[in-house]
Amino acid sequence: MLFVTSPDRDATVSEHEQRIRQYLGYRQFDHAVQERLTHWLEARASEGILARDLLRRAEDELRAWRVVLPGRSTIERLVASTAAGAQQRITGELPSELKQEIDELLQAPEGDNRSRLLRLKEYPPQASAPAILKYIERYRLLEEIVGNRITLGRIDPRLVDYLAQLAKRYDAQVLKRFAAAKRYALVACFLVETRKTLLDHVVDMHDQYLIDMCRRARNAFEEQHRQFRRKAKEGLETVLAAVDILLDSAHARENRLEKFYQQIEEQTLREAVISCRHFKRLEERGYLDELCARYASLRRYLPTFFGLSFQAEIGSESLLAAIDLVRRLDSDELKVLPVDAPYDFVPTAWHGALEREDGSLERNIWEIALGLAVRDALRAGNLHLAESRRHVSFWNLVYDENQWANEREEAYTALVLPNDADRVLDKLRQEYVEAVEQAERGLPDNPFATVTDGGLHLKRPDALEIPERVKQIKRVIETSLPHVRIEDLLQEVDRLCGFTRELRPLSGYEPRGGNLYQTLLAALIAHGTNLGIAAMAHSVEEISVDLLQYVSQMFLTETSLKTANAALVDYHHRLQLSSIYGAGIASSSDGQRFGIQASSLLASFYPRYFGYYERAIAIYTHTSDQYSVFGTRVISCSPREALYVLDGLLENDTILRPREHYTDTHGFTEQLFGLCFLLGYSFMPRLRDLADQQLYKVDRTLPLGRLQPLFHSSVDLDRIPEQWDQLVRVGASLRNRVVPAHIVLQRLSSASPSDRVAKALTTLGRIVKTIFILRYIHEEDIRRRVQLQLNRGESRHELARWIFFANRGEFRTGDYEEIMNKASCLSLLSNAVLVWNTTKIGNIVGQLRAAGEQIEDVDLARVSPLAHRHVIPNGTYFLNQAVHDPNDF
Repeated sequence: MLFVTSPDRDATVSEHEQRIRQYLGYRQFDHAVQERLTHWLEARASEGILARDLLRRAEDELRAWRVVLPGRSTIERLVASTAAGAQQRITGELPSELKQEIDELLQAPEGDNRSRLLRLKEYPPQASAPAILKYIERYRLLEEIVGNRITLGRIDPRLVDYLAQLAKRYDAQVLKRFAAAKRYALVACFLVETRKTLLDHVVDMHDQYLIDMCRRARNAFEEQHRQFRRKAKEGLETVLAAVDILLDSAHARENRLEKFYQQIEEQTLREAVISCRHFKRLEERGYLDELCARYASLRRYLPTFFGLSFQAEIGSESLLAAIDLVRRLDSDELKVLPVDAPYDFVPTAWHGALEREDGSLERNIWEIALGLAVRDALRAGNLHLAESRRHVSFWNLVYDENQWANEREEAYTALVLPNDADRVLDKLRQEYVEAVEQAERGLPDNPFATVTDGGLHLKRPDALEIPERVKQIKRVIETSLPHVRIEDLLQEVDRLCGFTRELRPLSGYEPRGGNLYQTLLAALIAHGTNLGIAAMAHSVEEISVDLLQYVSQMFLTETSLKTANAALVDYHHRLQLSSIYGAGIASSSDGQRFGIQASSLLASFYPRYFGYYERAIAIYTHTSDQYSVFGTRVISCSPREALYVLDGLLENDTILRPREHYTDTHGFTEQLFGLCFLLGYSFMPRLRDLADQQLYKVDRTLPLGRLQPLFHSSVDLDRIPEQWDQLVRVGASLRNRVVPAHIVLQRLSSASPSDRVAKALTTLGRIVKTIFILRYIHEEDIRRRVQLQLNRGESRHELARWIFFANRGEFRTGDYEEIMNKASCLSLLSNAVLVWNTTKIGNIVGQLRAAGEQIEDVDLARVSPLAHRHVIPNGTYFLNQAVHDPNDF
């Protein structure tokens, strides 16, 4: 102890502080330290570390140097100076004419109240020919502006992306007020990143347009088919009756015709023949005719789309040749489609309609097939666009050769994988043999499944039954939870864990008047309940729409909301009761569909829940075994959810470390099984079509006993050692967040049959899937764990519906960032409810046990802490004054 009594004089306090510093070896922040810190900040900034993170890291670094921290404003000034230096370097390399063009982008054209820069920020509406043309035009504009004049190769991509995100948050009027260096640097980075984004949007719009066109053609064809089926049947009966009369040997040949006209009128027969022929054409090419009927609409944008700078992988050169032919036809260099035009991309079923009698080709059919083939080739990576972000060559997405050479050794260690693939295969064979033997040996007494008539048959559903004692505990707990308003709940939870401290504004913001804490909570509730800021301004006192808009724009970013949500998840994990539900080592993911009223590229038809005329989107969430949501992503309803399973796991920044992951049928593919194995996750989906799943042999000589009828195919294990290093390269790229997992999965799932990496991954996934299914059939504990975790996800969906009550729970905006903002706020509110409930349930259970009630942890674990009927999300909101220091913001 350096002193034991409180000093009475300020000088004494200072003396004691000095003695403590000397004892601990701390020194003052002087000019030498400042220079050292400045160099350190510049080095970190060059690595792409963002300004908002530099402040915190600079303080930690000074503590490591045993330096007494100066005033916060001193470090903030040095950080701001470092960021300004990076901006100055970017601006210094921009030509003067480009700076003039940037200034022009910030001006609103005559007759328009929006700047051209703002137009570039707009998220696309649902795909239509005019919309696609508009976005190609915007891409061409950026291509002309950016060209080779903005060179950011020496700037870390993370810093470029951060500055681009800043530019998106500021409107043109604010940008014009910035210093020239900051203004030009932000807009330049925004233009570079937006050029990539626009190209991705154009490809996605082409994809969506063709999906919608094919859907409409298929619906029109099926409608015609239904209409003419009965008529054609009647016509066929008439024609057959006529043939019977003409072939009737009981009458003389000369009398048959007379009888024929007595029984069947000529006009009736002609109509019957027409109906039969029309139905025959419908059967043969009705769908194709409907596609051709939409060719004119497709042509409104297709020539411009084909004008993009496509590149081809080996084997796809014919597509580039076909695209070049279209360009030459549209420029009148060619008058007709050449007879020798490539058409290997045209579906075989269309060949009869494609080729005319004179050997020439129907251009409309050929060009529709080309549009579809280009879409599929872009999905698979056989065609790519160098300026795109997602549609580049596959090996440009993951570690390139040089990076992989540097990362290889560390990657194998981090993934706990051997360099020798044979060791992996030996382990898989051992697990495979054990799974086969256990499943076969337990089959006679298996209460869940049996093998009869050459197939797997399930004796009962795998759904979990809820014991009566669990239901009783649930009723007692839910009736004991006090009613609470959502704003009071948020404030109480914030006092516990301080999650709002993580909602930091963008660097360089200018504080406005008003209580920011109140406004921040109001904005969270406005977005998380779908109420919107305009309605919220009328539901809370002394908070204007402008202030809510400002706080939403500057504080509620995707990054800050993710960090705040992590604070809630981490706090909940440390609560004593949370360990009863799970250890944070298991999770599940599932999509929840919401209607959308606005036009958006994200929106798609989902007839199962929204009919054939209403569009919807999905919020895909990752839920831990402790009921907390640690991953949120907004996706379209069109693609398979399995594409997004790994994103939430790999982008998890919470204290949770899931190793087992569960999904429903829509969340699984064989390739996903393979990637999860490489990344160290036990993937355990609940398969609705379990009895129809294909099982694979890894050894033809292995006796399968009574399981033999379930195995119809085998896998070629040689593919895995051949591509082992490339598979680990892909896995390491995903683990280290070089590329989002859904992009890699989409590319591999759409890959051509000749793609050896995709085939090797599928082979690996089939082995892992077969082992899992055999264990799922045999082990009741696995079935129980899977179902229990999926039920937790369903509980979270119910809570989300309760909170997201406004506007009938439908999104009224089509902008991706606004939708993502609402989805993130919804996850934050649901986690806040979870923290509040868990705390209260712990108190209730403690009181019940103290009163002599026997409540077993195993039963309590079955009671969801996501009860919500007591939470009041609507009405007038009453928010308290700030509880944090203003410097927190």
